[in-house]
Amino acid sequence: MNKLIFLFPFFLIITSFPLWGNTKAGPTGLMVEFLRDPSQGFVNEPLPNFSWILNDAFKGAQKSYSIKVSSSEKNLLKGFADVWNSGEIISEESVNVKYRGVPLKPLTTYFWNVMVKIGLNNNTGTSEIQEFKTGSFAKGTGSSVMPLVKHTILPLREIKINSKGNYFVDFGKAAFGTVRVCIESQKSDSIRIHLGEKAEASERVNRNPGGTIRYRYFSLNVEKGTHLYTINIPHIQRHTKYPAINMPSETGEVTPFRYCEIEINSPLIHCKSVEQIATNYFWQENESYFSCSDTVLNQVWDLCKYTIKATSFCGVYVDGDRERIPYEADAYINQLGHYCTDREYSMARFSHEYLINNPTWPTEWIMQSVMIAYTDYLYTGDNRSLVKFYKDLKFKSLISLARSDGLISTRTGLLTETLLNDIHIHGPIKDIVDWPAIERDNNEMPEVSTVVNAFHYESLFLMARIANAVGEFDDERFFKERAQRVKNSINNLLFSQTEKKYLDGQGSAHSSLHANIFPLAFGIVPDNIIPEVVKFINLRGMACSVYGAQYLLEALYSAGEDNSALNLMRSKGERSWWNMINLGSTITMEAWDAKFKPNLDWNHAWGAVPANMITRGFWGIVPLLPGFQRAQIKPQTGGLISSEIKVPTIRGSIFCEFNTDNVTHFDLALTIPLNMSAVVFVPVRDIPSAVLLSNGSPVQAKRDGKFFVMEGVRGGRTVFSVIEEKNKGYSH
Repeated sequence: MNKLIFLFPFFLIITSFPLWGNTKAGPTGLMVEFLRDPSQGFVNEPLPNFSWILNDAFKGAQKSYSIKVSSSEKNLLKGFADVWNSGEIISEESVNVKYRGVPLKPLTTYFWNVMVKIGLNNNTGTSEIQEFKTGSFAKGTGSSVMPLVKHTILPLREIKINSKGNYFVDFGKAAFGTVRVCIESQKSDSIRIHLGEKAEASERVNRNPGGTIRYRYFSLNVEKGTHLYTINIPHIQRHTKYPAINMPSETGEVTPFRYCEIEINSPLIHCKSVEQIATNYFWQENESYFSCSDTVLNQVWDLCKYTIKATSFCGVYVDGDRERIPYEADAYINQLGHYCTDREYSMARFSHEYLINNPTWPTEWIMQSVMIAYTDYLYTGDNRSLVKFYKDLKFKSLISLARSDGLISTRTGLLTETLLNDIHIHGPIKDIVDWPAIERDNNEMPEVSTVVNAFHYESLFLMARIANAVGEFDDERFFKERAQRVKNSINNLLFSQTEKKYLDGQGSAHSSLHANIFPLAFGIVPDNIIPEVVKFINLRGMACSVYGAQYLLEALYSAGEDNSALNLMRSKGERSWWNMINLGSTITMEAWDAKFKPNLDWNHAWGAVPANMITRGFWGIVPLLPGFQRAQIKPQTGGLISSEIKVPTIRGSIFCEFNTDNVTHFDLALTIPLNMSAVVFVPVRDIPSAVLLSNGSPVQAKRDGKFFVMEGVRGGRTVFSVIEEKNKGYSH
């Protein structure tokens, strides 16, 4: 492990190039069990799945594949598969392809590659060889994960504070890790090192930053001569006790910091260099990018994308450094952001399966396990986790709490010990709506809550899809019927016909923002009521926490309110991501400001909502079929004039860009993987007598409100243009 950690920066650079001479059209992006470098992790499955990305050097769909697995690289270079040879399989499939040989042995190294035939001419291409290692299988099969890695970050700027040799160092961004210093000393002595997330105006580390914003200091004994020293971060006691996640012993403890102050106070001691040693999960920076014509939104994206990377330091999604506890609500937002910024699925699955057996207390968050499970399936196309935990997921829908009308409550005597055991929790659960409580927009927390039952509807709706994915068709019909019953009851009992908005719950006369955004986000609101609900939501603005912002933005984009959603993401108000940047945080915060949550931390991934909503809302890029076999691309651009994005998927990257003057033309260029199709929504804007061109030629397209809709767009590059009828000769 230590060798891996030390060599990782070099390793990352060299593995971006083929190591064995890749054929021109050979597949790339090889994965075993979602591990992109399985030689460093462990595949915990004796019958693993293989995935690859089709190289677009040759155009056309994959016709067939042939996988070879060998016990040595030498054998495979000779074309000899002594473990398994699939033979030629006529299939377009390139994700989650099942190994069908003799079960692999534990703690063994294997090598594999794949040859494909592509296009009408059956051009062939062979991938590079990928090494992978199996785990011990000691506890049966389970999620395969990568080890944590460390990398070195040099200072962005260094300032000598005084003549005694004191230094202030800014690494540019906070990271979880430690610091390594090179000290030259003419005697044995001691110095002090201060690490923190927040700085003072006087170029010092803030020693009293407030809340749970981190500051720590260390006394370091230095020897005569020139030596390298790495600070050994002591554990915070609370991080060592369940349910907190312990750092692996081979990695060592970490602390989040951006700034380092070296207090020397002796002319005989000099600091020669300072390095930040950061820890995070396996990460590939170039898997995603985003930019647009709004500079604030660009900075918000950068903040949120970096947050996903930096907060992966535990190898499981946690809620930040104060507790380091996995929570379903945090994990769901983290999962979505991770999928949109890196081609990474193993950490999300591991976190989800951990939470199945280690749930948290909020009613709605229990049900979010169903949402996480279905999202895992939708983005990976792999249903094995659904099969394994299907019974648990049924219980997590909390259907055992339902009344005859389908609505649920934890306060009607149905929350029994049996149910608590079924969902693997020891202790009561209760409604949360939002957190902290001050961010509930005065929700009255009634016995039968609109927010809780909106989540219940969503969990039932998704359980029907999950049941279909695992072949439980009787359950599918049951969950569909029950979801419709809950939807009808919410609209009949929890909606004010006079006020035209949802009430906080049964018996309440109050309507909070939350009681309205969740029904809208989950598709509960009837079409004829949507305008009234949207009107109310827009009046309330960002009257929710950073967690609630996920569902507020989902609600707005689902209703076509792209201007409102964009304005919230690029707002400079106190409830905004810009405010986090302005305060000096380089990782999203637990709350909008300390005034809303005095004990907040500066390293909370549930605050990184735009990491997924820029992709899934602003650009409207989501999977329509499991494993991104079919995608939607529906840009809702809020009046911006240009943007470009790269979105990772298990099948390869989607590239999109648009340019418009909002009056005479809207140009949308996209490149999608060869083994993917897409439904593309091209904005019409205010262009009069609009017509649609595809690669310069007029095409017939269905009109859906503000969009032209093109079904079945195949892999490769396509340029769509919306222009005025009189300008048909226009070329992109």
